[in-house]
Amino acid sequence: MNIENVHLVYFSATYTTRKVVRAVAARLPGTVVEHDITALEPPDDVALSDRGDLMVVGVPVYAGRVPVMAADALLRFRGRGTPAIAVCVYGNRAYDDALVELCDLLGDGGFGVVAAGAFVARHSIFTSIAAGRPDEADMAAIGRFGDACASLLASLPSVYGLVPPAVPGNRPYKTPGAIPIYPSGSRKKCTHCELCVRLCPVHAISPLRPTRTDGNICMSCGRCVELCSQHTRCFSGMMYKMAQRKITKLCRERKEPEWYLAGR
Repeated sequence: MNIENVHLVYFSATYTTRKVVRAVAARLPGTVVEHDITALEPPDDVALSDRGDLMVVGVPVYAGRVPVMAADALLRFRGRGTPAIAVCVYGNRAYDDALVELCDLLGDGGFGVVAAGAFVARHSIFTSIAAGRPDEADMAAIGRFGDACASLLASLPSVYGLVPPAVPGNRPYKTPGAIPIYPSGSRKKCTHCELCVRLCPVHAISPLRPTRTDGNICMSCGRCVELCSQHTRCFSGMMYKMAQRKITKLCRERKEPEWYLAGR
């Protein structure tokens, strides 16, 4: 296949998913066009063809699933036998059903998934877990995945007749559990720059009270914590500490990158 345009689509609250998919795209032929779907407002409809277009999609794993906002936004992208690469990024616990769900979403949207990969990044809530990842070894593996995708695409006349990647996961997908842990800020340290207000994907922070978070709509993505220049926003409290101890035990073993290629 002759790839002319690489449509890079990502949901990336703390910017690590974006880092991963950009590294994949850097090893692929074609001009990169980015689509950031980390927003409450839906993107414009995008129609891709089977001639010259490729879509690379990256999402984080939230409670073992594709974030609902990301799944909804992906409905605005329509393929017509368009090749696609699916990427999920998780915080060293497990990616559960997220990768198979992402592949299904792409297939339902008219895309042919040629490759799928799961990579580790620092946990967005419990940031001591997988701290520093993706590290040098991860980035090298991501590069190898990108090279494998490029080689496979170059060898294919089209996606028709391909055997989809044998991605692990369950159907029906697991039911995601609620995460009743939300970040807040310090009124003494907050400078009211309102960056967190403007860039919260679900608008859970009011400009009138920027140190508070609306727990009814917050998805605990960690973006406001990542963005706060004063380091005033954070996850805290007894429930957070209890959950941190529990999940840290589950994440002690280093997970390595995994990927799967379509067959012929």
